[in-house]
Amino acid sequence: MTVASALWSFALLAGLLTIIPGLDTALVLRSSLTQSRSHAYATAFGICSGSFVWGAAAAVGAAALLAASELAFTILKLAGAAYMVYLGVTMLVASFRRRDEEVSLPVVKPARSYLASFGKGALTNLLNPKVGVFYIALIPQFIPEGVFPLGMGLLLALVHVLESLVWFSAIILATQFARKWLTSPKVVRWIDRVTGGILIGFAALLALESRPAV
Repeated sequence: MTVASALWSFALLAGLLTIIPGLDTALVLRSSLTQSRSHAYATAFGICSGSFVWGAAAAVGAAALLAASELAFTILKLAGAAYMVYLGVTMLVASFRRRDEEVSLPVVKPARSYLASFGKGALTNLLNPKVGVFYIALIPQFIPEGVFPLGMGLLLALVHVLESLVWFSAIILATQFARKWLTSPKVVRWIDRVTGGILIGFAALLALESRPAV
């Protein structure tokens, strides 16, 4: 397998997996609808930064060691589940407190809010063992013999990141056309409730999931 063939093969598989609706898509969609395009991109870049970390870890074998360790996987799994529950409960509580006359978009300091959106995306990605398992299963298989593992792993992660950004951009731009209707207080409440429910559901599945086979 050459570097070029590895990149093309990985791009095809990762692209198909990227468009499958999941937690990352839900977070970016929610941010785009309830905050702004810039916040949605900040969330997306946070998610992508987590992908880089997982890609590097998988390439050097650290992620494989994590999957092989029952204790390490359990700790990360529970931490990720707890964080998702926190996000989900926060959104649900906020949705029931928000009144119809309230402004749907909060007034916050841009720099601070962008950093918070980035951090939310990064932490959600980094604390999700399923992302690690994804890279554990795929990246080692697409590293040609004789190629520097860390460099190739980051290159493969970059391919996935670029595909994710294209997908996230399509979602963000599509929501902007319907933004006037979708950001009404009543709709925002339901967006938070649905997204919060998805987060809690993912957390439950994550907490109940057994250690992946390696």
